Amino acid sequence: MTKRISFNAFEMNCIAHQSPGLWRHPKDRSMEYKEIEYWTDLAKILEEGKFDGIFIADVLGIYDVYHHSADAALRGAIQIPVNDPLQIIPAMAAVTKHLGFGLTTSISFEHPYPFARRISTLDHLTKGRLGWNIVTSYLDSGSKNIGLKTQLNHDNRYDIADEYLEVLYKLWEGSWQNDAVLRDKTQGVFADPSKVHAISHEGEYFSVPGIHLCEPSPQRTPVLYQAGASSRGQTFASQNAECIFLAAPSKAVTKKFVDGIKEKLLQTGRSPNDIKIYALVSIVTDDTDEKAQKKFEEYQSYGSYDGALTLLSGWSGVDFSQYQATDHVEYIKTNAIQSLLDAYVNADPSKVWTVDEIARWNSLGGNGPVFVGSATTVADKLQEWIEDTGIDGFNLAYILAHQSFQDTVNWIVPELQRRGVYQKEYSSGTLREKLFNKGDYLPDNHRGILYRR
Repeated sequence: MTKRISFNAFEMNCIAHQSPGLWRHPKDRSMEYKEIEYWTDLAKILEEGKFDGIFIADVLGIYDVYHHSADAALRGAIQIPVNDPLQIIPAMAAVTKHLGFGLTTSISFEHPYPFARRISTLDHLTKGRLGWNIVTSYLDSGSKNIGLKTQLNHDNRYDIADEYLEVLYKLWEGSWQNDAVLRDKTQGVFADPSKVHAISHEGEYFSVPGIHLCEPSPQRTPVLYQAGASSRGQTFASQNAECIFLAAPSKAVTKKFVDGIKEKLLQTGRSPNDIKIYALVSIVTDDTDEKAQKKFEEYQSYGSYDGALTLLSGWSGVDFSQYQATDHVEYIKTNAIQSLLDAYVNADPSKVWTVDEIARWNSLGGNGPVFVGSATTVADKLQEWIEDTGIDGFNLAYILAHQSFQDTVNWIVPELQRRGVYQKEYSSGTLREKLFNKGDYLPDNHRGILYRR
């Protein structure tokens, strides 16, 4: 197999991200998350390992579905406290030259007009290395703190997102023409007013009459990431996403998601080659299989059972405290992440999960599998997943900060490079150019170019 394997680092500006309880391990650094050196050190490790980027998750809310209380989340630091993901990006960009930055923000918590400026500013400061992960949010606790009585309906959130993106495309792509900025010191003209346009947007959810506040950034529109795997989420992704993240417990479930997304792309007039799909995976490695397995068992001893159920309850919208450990996991439709329980219950009929199994599975690395072994063993598994599922790469969740990423850079990356399936050097250009080699801007068959002047 010669298909290139890509890596993103999956992170969050908090303590316990995907591996609840592991912050207690003596070698874990995640309690340093408030310090700028934590993030600059991580950025240097990832660039050394030629990672495509760092994907920074975020939530605006607290995991209070489990036992109908926030107590378990607070005791275990389960994605709380959680700091702003945007503000760490300029610091990481300053110590790297190529690493991309995937920022997660929700369309539910900020008006598109100020958000467009924040993103353009970051794209300028990173010299075109910015991506945006589009989410609609799933926690009731976040919605209530902005004045809503409850979370909006799942599909209605995507309806709002459709218009939100329309506003952004008009601002990023259509407000300033490419030759609007003159910077003419002699004539005293910075920009040609005739080439800067008000977008005059009047929609069902947003009214934005004016111009974009920023001159065009290196990519204009950042690289667009999306993680929705429900039917409505896949439709939205097929129209907007350039990179898609999947979190599934098996190859069978992953392949089903991949096939569904590619079918949706064809229906919207795009090619499956227009996107890159990354699957959530964690890696535990060492110089032998035996050492890696011993390391994995040590990590398991720190995993938090209650922490895993706290995350699962928040992600799914189902309070897992009401079930016994031996109960089978059932599909219940909620307004949270609809694809999560579907991945365990419906997508792979060959596997029946108990509550105990799903909790232990999620105590290390979240919803994705954990690959354990030497560099040879793990590289074989990575290539097998690429070949059998049709994905393009992996969103790597750490188990120990920053040890998991350093181990991957030390052992896995050189083995993949030796096999000729991992980049040895970065290509030049913006994040979009690095990923697709088709230029800095949205491609001509993307929805966003409909608003380009």
